[in-house]
Amino acid sequence: MTNRLIRKLKEARSSGRKLFCAFLTLGYPRVGVTEKLIEGFSLRGVDIIELGFPFSDPLADGPTIQFSSEKALERGVRMEDSFRLVRRLRKRGVETPIIFFSYLNPIYHFGVERFPRRLKEAGFDGLIIPDCPPEEDVPLWKACKRAGIAPVFLVAPTTTPERARKIFTRSRGFLYYVSVRGVTGARGMTPSDLRSNLKRLRRIDSRPILVGFGVSTPRQVKQISREADGVIVGSGIVDRIRRSGGKMAPVLSYVASLTRALRTSRNS
Repeated sequence: MTNRLIRKLKEARSSGRKLFCAFLTLGYPRVGVTEKLIEGFSLRGVDIIELGFPFSDPLADGPTIQFSSEKALERGVRMEDSFRLVRRLRKRGVETPIIFFSYLNPIYHFGVERFPRRLKEAGFDGLIIPDCPPEEDVPLWKACKRAGIAPVFLVAPTTTPERARKIFTRSRGFLYYVSVRGVTGARGMTPSDLRSNLKRLRRIDSRPILVGFGVSTPRQVKQISREADGVIVGSGIVDRIRRSGGKMAPVLSYVASLTRALRTSRNS
């Protein structure tokens, strides 16, 4: 089967369509809610799901996602929960690409050789490990290639052109551009150097670039999508889940407002 993420990226490139990627913490507030939200997001214009596996020391994440990870761990979320959840979604016909997001420790504990196979069997399409650069843990990335799982790597505003070139060559999915110098979390302003940095990256490689970290409002989504191939929203969604008190409607409405902003960005 063709990798869903790769297929989605190719379709978007050929049609000139921008992509929206939504982050969810597995098991926050409960695994069943995560599953329903993925289905709801798929019906509201979300192109890619980034499913974060909770970890006790998430070095790239700010307070919002740290809080959600802590609560999910308190509920006893395990790796097998992610496999079962995605398997159920695929059986019900959900075809939205799903990327597994985690840190190296849980994956290393599970087993780097068999982990990508289990991802593929469950129905995942990609893998993001922010604390494992492409030249580290080569057996893991080779196992991903054998299993047909697309690795997605991060580039920061401080990444040199030489380093960015190496990262591009090792990525099979999109390039994840970290728009801020810091951890995840909603911010009010779009970075002033975003356009120049994306132009610099495009001179290196033509692969899709999605922008994340600090994106939380329809206005930011609209602004960023004019420059990037897509937008990733994480903390804004997780915070809306927290403030909704367990109700799904406010979360789905919020995500729909973000995807509408993305679709209308080319016409404004």
